[in-house]
Amino acid sequence: MMAFRMPMLLACTAMAATSVQAADTAASEADSQPATAPVLLAMAATDTVSDEQIVVTAARRSAEGATKTDTPLIEVPQPITVITDDEFLSQGALSISDTVRYAAGVVANPYGPDSRVDGGFIRGVTPLQFRDGMRDIFSYYVSIRADPYNFDQVEIIRGPASVLFGAGALGGIINLVSKTPEFETSGEVALRYGTYDRKEALADVTGTIAGDVAGRLAVRVRDSDTRVDYVGDDRVMVAPSVTWQPTDRTEVTLIGLYQEDDTGSTSQFPPLVGTLLPNPNGELPEDLFVGKPGWDRYDGRLLQGTGMLRHEFNDTLRLNLKARYIDSDITYFTHYADSYSNPLNPYLDEEQRTIGLYASGSIGSMDIFSTDNNLQVDFATGSEIEHRLLAGVDYRWNRVRQTQGYGYEFIDIYDIDYDSLLDYDGGIPQPASSSDTSQKQLGFYLQDQIRIWDRVSVVLGVRHDDVTTSQPGTADVDADATSFRAGIIGEVVDGVSPFFSYTESFEPISGTLFAGGPAYEPKQGRQFEAGVKIHPDPTTLITATAFHIKETNRAISDDSTADPNDRIQAGEATSKGFELEARKSFAGDFSLIAAYSYNEAYLSETDAANAPLIGKQLDNVPKHLASLWGSKAFDLGNAMSLRLGAGGRYVGEAKSFGPAFPNGLETPDYFLVDALAELSWERWSFAVNSTNLLGEDFYASCLARGDCFLGEARQVFGTLKYEF
Repeated sequence: MMAFRMPMLLACTAMAATSVQAADTAASEADSQPATAPVLLAMAATDTVSDEQIVVTAARRSAEGATKTDTPLIEVPQPITVITDDEFLSQGALSISDTVRYAAGVVANPYGPDSRVDGGFIRGVTPLQFRDGMRDIFSYYVSIRADPYNFDQVEIIRGPASVLFGAGALGGIINLVSKTPEFETSGEVALRYGTYDRKEALADVTGTIAGDVAGRLAVRVRDSDTRVDYVGDDRVMVAPSVTWQPTDRTEVTLIGLYQEDDTGSTSQFPPLVGTLLPNPNGELPEDLFVGKPGWDRYDGRLLQGTGMLRHEFNDTLRLNLKARYIDSDITYFTHYADSYSNPLNPYLDEEQRTIGLYASGSIGSMDIFSTDNNLQVDFATGSEIEHRLLAGVDYRWNRVRQTQGYGYEFIDIYDIDYDSLLDYDGGIPQPASSSDTSQKQLGFYLQDQIRIWDRVSVVLGVRHDDVTTSQPGTADVDADATSFRAGIIGEVVDGVSPFFSYTESFEPISGTLFAGGPAYEPKQGRQFEAGVKIHPDPTTLITATAFHIKETNRAISDDSTADPNDRIQAGEATSKGFELEARKSFAGDFSLIAAYSYNEAYLSETDAANAPLIGKQLDNVPKHLASLWGSKAFDLGNAMSLRLGAGGRYVGEAKSFGPAFPNGLETPDYFLVDALAELSWERWSFAVNSTNLLGEDFYASCLARGDCFLGEARQVFGTLKYEF
C-alpha cells in the first residue's frame, strides 16, 4: 500500500506548488535512548482570514531569529519557516514536536510521541531548542517539554546558526517566541476533551493594567492518560508577563513561568522480536507497560524568569538586552527490556517470553543563566547602499546534576507480574552514582546586513566563542571556536530572488561519553547552500534550496558495549540534499502549503571499529519527506462560519545499522492524514481536530541496537472556546 503513496503525494505536492505559483520558506545525530535521548524541535502550516493577515503570513513575514533584526524573509539568504500559534494549533499540535509536521526538511517525532522530551530532525541532525533567542535546554532528562500554548510563533532556522546563537546544531535550530503583553484588551478561555480521556482548561488574557503597563497571563491545566497503561500526561502551566512602555522608544518586558508535569515514559522500548520482527507469541500490544506501577514516573517542576529591554536612542541606534534564569528538577524512574545484549533474540527461554528488565532511577536538576545583549546601528555608505550593523555579546552558564542507579530483573513480557517487581522502597536502585557537570560559554558576534539598490542583500558575520566544561575531580575542558557566515540574495527580476550562503557551526556538548568517562569534544561543521525564493505577490512564497553539510565529532551509539547509553564521537558526517516549501493564500480564506525534501545523511569518516558504517544512511533518517496542507473558511451567514482543513504527511523508509544488522534494519515508510473542522459563531467556536485520522498503525523507528518506537496513534479532541 505504501509503495504508491509517496508518488501520489509528491504529485499532489508538485501540482500544488505549480498551480499555487508558490508559498512560504521553508536528521540524526542522537538516538532516542532509555536514559539519555534527543531533545527537540518545530513548525507547521497557515490559515489566513483577512487581506492584512495575508500580507504578513507570506513574502513579507519576518523572523528575528534569522538575523536578530526585523528583516523580511525574502531578504534573508537562508530558508526560514515561521509558524504562528493559530497555524500550528489549527493542525492539532499538542507538543512542540507536533508543530514541525508540515515544514520542509523536518522530521517530527522521529522516535514517536515522547512524554519526556520533544524530538525532531532538521536535515538529518537533532536541532537545539531556543526560547526568545536564548538556549532553552542543555541536557537530556533534566527538564520537561515546553508547552506550545505559551508561544506566539515557532521559527525554524535551517542550516548552521552559530554566528548569532553560539552553540547551534548544524542542521538548524528551533526558536520559540513567547507570548508577551499587548495594550489592547483581548483573550480567550477554552475547554478541551479528547482521546485518552484528555481533559484540559486553557486561558490566555492580555490588556492594559495601568497607563503604560500591560500584562498577560497564559494558563493550561491538563489531566490525561496516554496510549501506554499506567502512564499519565498531567500538566499545570502558568505564564504571567508584564510590559512597561514608558515611551515609544523604550520597552521592558518580564516573563515568568511555572510548569509542573506528572507523567512517565511513553517510550517503553519494546524489543524488535515481538514488534517489527515476528515472535511466536504474537505482536506485543501497543499499550504495553513494562515498569512498576506507582514507581515509574517522569515528574518535573520548572521555574523560569526572563527579562527583555529594547531601547531606541534614535531612528538609527537600538539597544537590545535579554536575560533568563531557569531552575528545573526531574524525578525519572523507568524500566526497559534488555533487548540490547542480543537484538535478534533477547529472550531467555525457548518460548521467547522471558526477557531481562532494566530498572533506571534518576533524580536530576538543571540551572541555567543566559544573557544576550546587542547594539544595532543603521547607516549608509552611499545613496544606494544601506547597512544594518549588529554587535553583541552573550554569556551562558549551565549546571546539570544527576544521581542515578540501575537494577536488573526478569519478566514474562507477554504476561507481566507487576506485583513481583521491586519498587526499591520508592527510591533509586542502589548502588547509585552521581554526576555534576557545569559549562560556561562566552561569545562575541558581529554582523553586517548590507542592502544594495533595494534589491540585493548581503549578510556577513563572525563570532568567537570560549567554552569551559567542568566536573568535580577532573581538569576543566576548554574549547574555543571562531565561526563565519556569508550570504547574498538578490531580486534579479521582480519576484525571483536567488541566494547563496556559507555558514559554520560550533556546538559544545554537556555530559560524558559514558558513565565516569571523558567529556564530549565540541562538534563543529560548515554548510554551503544555494537556492531561490519566488514571491510574485505578497501572498505567495516558494523556497527551493540545495545544501551540503560537513560535521566533525558526531556522537553515535557505541555498539562495542552492552549499555545502550554509551556513546563515541565518530569523526565526520555529511548531510546533503534539497528542499522545496511553498505557501499560497487565496482570496476567500483559502490557503495551501506544500513541502518536499530529500536528504542523504551518512558517516563520511570514522574510526576503524565503525568503518562499516561509512557511506550508510544515519540511523532513522529518512531520505524522503513530503506533506500537503490546505484549509478553507466558509461564511454560513448569521455571524456563523465554518473552517475545514486537511493534510497529508509522508515519511520515507529509514534504516539502522549495527553488528546484528550489517546490511541495515528497515523501518517502513508511512503516510498520515490530519483534519480540522471548526464552527464559529460571534465570540464562540467549537473545533474538532484529528491527527492520524485514518488510524494508521506504524513504527516511527526501529533500531539495530534492538528496540522499536511506536508511531503516533489516532487522536481526536474537541475544543470549545470563547474569545473576547
